[in-house]
Amino acid sequence: MQIPRLYPPIPLLGVSVLCYRGDDVLLIKRSKPPYPEHWSLPGGLVDVGEPLKEAAERELREETGVLADIDVPRETFDSIERDEDGRVRSHFVLAVFCGQYLSGNVLAGDDAMDARWLGCAALQDLLTTPGTPERVQRLLDRR
Repeated sequence: MQIPRLYPPIPLLGVSVLCYRGDDVLLIKRSKPPYPEHWSLPGGLVDVGEPLKEAAERELREETGVLADIDVPRETFDSIERDEDGRVRSHFVLAVFCGQYLSGNVLAGDDAMDARWLGCAALQDLLTTPGTPERVQRLLDRR
């Protein structure tokens, strides 16, 4: 059964990955809703029967071409977007993984318009998905 991403009847399960290399983090510029043209951590939906860690590794590879040493989810959160009438336009429950860069050349792919390494200070000047700069700083502080 295919559940629509916009106006879903239930929350959708997804993953995202904070991939770091020194003090830089790998972000993507989203090409599709929700939040098109916003910078965010790479990620996406979990496939049926797919363990969370494998989904995180797959999404990072598909969206950026990069491999990272990730272990367990470090944080979970809801991403809820409402339309002008107050209806839930999107609702994702996300498990956030954190991992050090291992290999690969950054290349935007799949659902990304762009992908690049950025320092935390640069995040303040970018259009990001809600909570991204704070989440990145929090996860980097706990690595």
